[in-house]
Amino acid sequence: MPPARTSSLRRIVCAPDSFKETIAAADAARAMAAGIAEVDSAIEVDCCPVADGGEGTLDALLPTLDGREHRAVVTGPRGQPIEARYGLSGDQRVGIVELAEASGLALLSPHERDPMQTTTFGTGELIDLAARAGCDSIIVCIGGSATVDGGSGIMQALGSVFYDRDDQRIHSPMTGGMLARLGRVERQHIHGRPRLRVACDVTNPLCGENGAAAMYGPQKGATPDMVRELDRGLMHFAGLLQADPTTPGFGAAGGASLGLVAGCDAQLERGVDLVLDALDFRARCEGADLVITGEGQLDAQSLTGKTTMGVAKLARSCGVRTIAIVGAAGPGAERCRRDHPDGFLDDYVSLSELVGEERARNETADAIREAARRLMLALIESES
Repeated sequence: MPPARTSSLRRIVCAPDSFKETIAAADAARAMAAGIAEVDSAIEVDCCPVADGGEGTLDALLPTLDGREHRAVVTGPRGQPIEARYGLSGDQRVGIVELAEASGLALLSPHERDPMQTTTFGTGELIDLAARAGCDSIIVCIGGSATVDGGSGIMQALGSVFYDRDDQRIHSPMTGGMLARLGRVERQHIHGRPRLRVACDVTNPLCGENGAAAMYGPQKGATPDMVRELDRGLMHFAGLLQADPTTPGFGAAGGASLGLVAGCDAQLERGVDLVLDALDFRARCEGADLVITGEGQLDAQSLTGKTTMGVAKLARSCGVRTIAIVGAAGPGAERCRRDHPDGFLDDYVSLSELVGEERARNETADAIREAARRLMLALIESES
């Protein structure tokens, strides 16, 4: 016989993001489910780990899309061969590529970081592999790059041909330092012409003081002189592609979105919205009584496109209340509640306040399970 029901709740969707540096999204969702089951195992729980379209999106999407992780040796950010991951959905219609896997800053030691010499060529190779697997659409997550090559490496790996000012074909992978010396580009369509969907929450333009080189170049190893040369190169490259360098988002990932959009006909989309659409999250909310989301930190920045608020906003449009379990609540967290003009959360629980900061960081899964258990008990008590 099924266990006696202690709550009026019938179905709960657990949709957390990763808690940075402590727990992956899928593990956080399982911990939430475990806490719920301790109180009422008759509740149907839909574990739906989510992401904001940056690093970690591959791991969040694959389980829900019944997908598989694939590995391939591709070109690393300094031209070295590296092993990188990409994902394919179970039906092989959707591909997932993270730029950080092949062209990420974390792949380089501090002394190797030089955006004049780094390339996104390996990311293009991963996109090509997904396209040749027969994908109808490919999600490209562009956070964490080591590059400022304007996405020229991606274009080149996908078949576009680059020539210098002497009209000599460039055979080596394109880098940021080569952009200013380009003469012309012969664009080629990606194999099979799948739909490229680029997760991009950055609104910076390509060039200028808020552009790719000035804003993000220094953390990638650029000196002031490099920043100026890279900025000139990006402006020149945009001209060759007949693209508007002031387009919001073109400054993302060292200008990678420029090459993807102007060179590969990709679309820029808000990261969390793209992920939720790929997960068919609206349909999963329909018929649910509650959504539990979460991430490492809830604060005023959460209002500007982070996962928790994206989940809560969509759930609210379906008439479903949302509660967040978060690692810590920072300044402005209270503004995320729905009783504030910009908020969508019905409530939130801070692990640091509930079990202490040390346990929240070092025993995150157990802390999330305990938070979910106490949340369920509180909800049941409120019903009586």
